[in-house]
Formats: sequence, C-alpha cells, structure tokens
Amino acid sequence: MTLCRPLRGMSRAVTDPGGGRSKDMKHRTVLAALLLAACSVDGNVASANPAAKPSPSGKQEVAILAGGCFWGMEHVMRNAPGVLSIEVGYAGGRSSKVSYEEVSSGDTGHAESVRIVFDPAQISYADLLTHWYFRGHDPTQLDHQNNDVGTQYRSEIFTTTPEQKTIAEFVRARVETTHEWKAHLVTRIEPATTWVRAEDYHQDYLIKHPHGYNDHFLRAFDF
Repeated sequence: MTLCRPLRGMSRAVTDPGGGRSKDMKHRTVLAALLLAACSVDGNVASANPAAKPSPSGKQEVAILAGGCFWGMEHVMRNAPGVLSIEVGYAGGRSSKVSYEEVSSGDTGHAESVRIVFDPAQISYADLLTHWYFRGHDPTQLDHQNNDVGTQYRSEIFTTTPEQKTIAEFVRARVETTHEWKAHLVTRIEPATTWVRAEDYHQDYLIKHPHGYNDHFLRAFDF
C-alpha cells in the first residue's frame, strides 16, 4: 500500500446558479475530504472482494462499470438487489498504479468506475445492466457525463468473462431499440484488464457526505 500526499482544500463544493459545477469543483470537493489518503491496487479484476458480505446462494460475480463520476454511480448501483459489495476505482487504463490526480488529467486511459460483487441468483448480469446501469447514467454522452468532461468520465462496460461480453452487447442493443434514450448510445464494451481501487476518501463518498456532488439517479423509464 502506498501513502498519497496530504491534501488540502475547501470545505464543500459550490453549485453554480445554473445547477452545474465549475470546472474544478470535484477536485476541490475531493481536497476537502481528508488530509491523508491511502491508495491500494487490486490487480485481479474478476476475483470477489474479500470484504463482500456472504452470498445467500454461495455464488458471486463481478461487474465493472463506468458512467461518469464514480461517486454518483456507486450511490445508484449499490441499491440494486443482490449487491454484496461495491467500491470505486479506475479501470481500462494502461497502468496498475495511478492516483486520482493522474486519472483526472485524462491522459492515463482509465475511467472512473465501480466494481460490484453481486449474487447472480438474486440479480442477473443482464438485469443489473438493463434496469440499473443504463437507467442510472446517460449512455448517450460521449466522453463526458453532464458537467464532468473527459475520457475518464466515459460510458463503458468492462466485461470479466466472454459470457458477460455477449450479454452486455445484447443489452446495449436492446436498450437502443427502445428509444427511451433519444440519441445513439455511445457505451463502449471491452474486456476488463487493470483495476485500481480508488483512494479511501472516494469510497462510500455520498454516504459520508450526503449533500456532496451527485448527478446520477435512476430514470423514471425502464426497458
């Protein structure tokens, strides 16, 4: 485990009059979270999280999903039935050792993501994507999500098995044909490679800070 440098900053984020966020708001909100953060790396993207609560069925599966700021994605996805554990981190990049500041540059290839351990006997991978992931963020926004701009905020599904890839492609096509989203879906699908667990102050952020920045919610429509 590597210790990150101490961070300093503001006490809270400030929303602009239009309901958006200034360009560096998230960074300032992050700086307010702590004075010292610990960084850790989990290189095995498909292994279950040791901290996951026991699965009633004895089965576990891992899903890795990106869709904008990982604070909001975590907050939405954790409410899905069958979720045993959830954490935020960085997926899809070239390096297995990166920090929030490095990913925020947009140059590392990583996307802010959530890593979910779930019980497939309680919720299928297809239902997790259909009723939660594709409703919990806007999959029509290319390389950004609302006010968060950059490839690190892209919409992407990182599959952990060939079966997940087949399911993800089917679900994406099905969601597209419903036309509930009025524009073309830009969600990418690729095999999961590197997973870097984000710094501790990012984990459960909106539980620790209920009024913190969040632009994710489940849409009223379903597929």
